[in-house]
Amino acid sequence: MSHDPRRELAQFLRTRRTRLRPQDVGLEPGPRRRVAGLRREELALLAGVSSDYYQRMEQGRDVRPSEQVLDALARALNFSAEETRHLHSLAAAARTPARLPHSYEPEEVPDTTLRLLRGMTSPALVVGRFLDVLAWNPLGGALLGEFTRQPQRERNLLALFLHPEADRACPNRAATVAELIGMLRIQVAADPGHPRAVELVGELAVHSDEFAAQWALHDVKEPTRGQMRLNHPRVGDLNLDWDAYPIPGNPGPALIVCTAADDSPDAERLQLLVGLLGPLDPHGMRICG
Repeated sequence: MSHDPRRELAQFLRTRRTRLRPQDVGLEPGPRRRVAGLRREELALLAGVSSDYYQRMEQGRDVRPSEQVLDALARALNFSAEETRHLHSLAAAARTPARLPHSYEPEEVPDTTLRLLRGMTSPALVVGRFLDVLAWNPLGGALLGEFTRQPQRERNLLALFLHPEADRACPNRAATVAELIGMLRIQVAADPGHPRAVELVGELAVHSDEFAAQWALHDVKEPTRGQMRLNHPRVGDLNLDWDAYPIPGNPGPALIVCTAADDSPDAERLQLLVGLLGPLDPHGMRICG
């Protein structure tokens, strides 16, 4: 993980350039092509900037591209909306002088959110900026299983899914991991010096080759909803929809709520899980700490 925003910007541009084929942007590949993807000169031509200027961007040198140049590069690279926002975020960080180290307050779940969790009948959990699980209601805890008994610093969604045995509980585990890493990438780019970001990325990269390979791709994701499939040991397969609701605060944690379609087998299995838990104690919710 690089703490230098200019290097992060350079690596992001390089990974995107090398995965784009000439024919994707209307260029002839030509004979004896020795580089993967577009050449720097080709991308510079498509974006309307000088080759020397773009080369300095990919070298991580002190360049300060305008909003117009960034938009031109995004168009040339066929960026999605979230990739374009990420590019602008990286460039803004690269233009900002290095900040002096400062203290960070631990993430906390507001009392109002805790009250909301206590009253929810769907599986729900609160996830911090860097995917740490901060709180959950009883039904959310039933989905997380033994994970809820892990030490506080190990209760991270990526740590949950990066274990090979997680394939048995989550059939689409690899896709879930890629999505979570894309979400983490955006949060880390917004505050690369955050001690939790540095610690988490460093630990995961050392202990997981899968994470290291995915992290090097520089993929980004901004999902606010999605689907998950779980094989629960007590009720079997569960196909659930999830939605993320940002909690007030800039930045702040998010509330993730899982639901099943009305009158579906998945809804019946969720109700069965509620029955297996017994009467839900409204104060039985767990909080990270």
